[in-house]
Amino acid sequence: MKLHYRKISENGDPLFILHGLFGSSDNWQTLAKRFAEHFSVYLVDQRNHGHSPHSIEFNYDLMVSDFEELIDDLGLEKINLLGHSMGGKTAIGFAAEYPELLNKLIIVDISHKQYPLHHDQIIKGLKSIDLDVIKSRGAADKQLSNYIENPSIKQFLLKNLYWESKGQLGWRINIPVLSNEIEQIVEEIYFSEIDVPTLFIRGELSNYIEDSDFEEIEHKFPNSKIISVPNAGHWVHAENPELFYNSVVDFLK
Repeated sequence: MKLHYRKISENGDPLFILHGLFGSSDNWQTLAKRFAEHFSVYLVDQRNHGHSPHSIEFNYDLMVSDFEELIDDLGLEKINLLGHSMGGKTAIGFAAEYPELLNKLIIVDISHKQYPLHHDQIIKGLKSIDLDVIKSRGAADKQLSNYIENPSIKQFLLKNLYWESKGQLGWRINIPVLSNEIEQIVEEIYFSEIDVPTLFIRGELSNYIEDSDFEEIEHKFPNSKIISVPNAGHWVHAENPELFYNSVVDFLK
């Protein structure tokens, strides 16, 4: 699949950024502009997200293949790769398959392990928004409030709405497929070892990487380090952007 991407700059080694579930490359624009002072930054939409094509097939093997196809099309031999949440798992899968293409790897608030299903309310809320009836973002917000209280999460999800035509909203994300294949997103990424220099950044307030995961991560990623960002949950890059930015640049430089 030919993925949609945007190149932000021509200022050094390539840095690719992969977003998380229900997200898109748009979520990373602010930080990407800062990274662009040091790197050639590429923001990528994964399949069934953003401006990339939709497909009934959705799993990490396919997302890794999509990304490898993009790197091949661009003719790049070595890249830096940053992935958040689902994008982090795609990045881990890519590193396991194509370590020779990576200079350094940054995994944000996720590990390779299997996670319990925990997106039920989000999916119910998204599916409850009937775009044949709801004709404004405000009405969509009101409907989503029946399922999700957190205003930041609601705003994040509603960024996927766009005007398909005059008076008709549409979704950038493929809600039916994401709903049907949600178990694929929480499954474990299997590999023996990844020796690429790797930085794990976890939110101190998040439970995606627990202290009890450290030993397994250090075993599977022998050339890695883990840092915890204070006052940040799962969206580390949005909740403590300054420390996140400095951590990434220090690691890559």
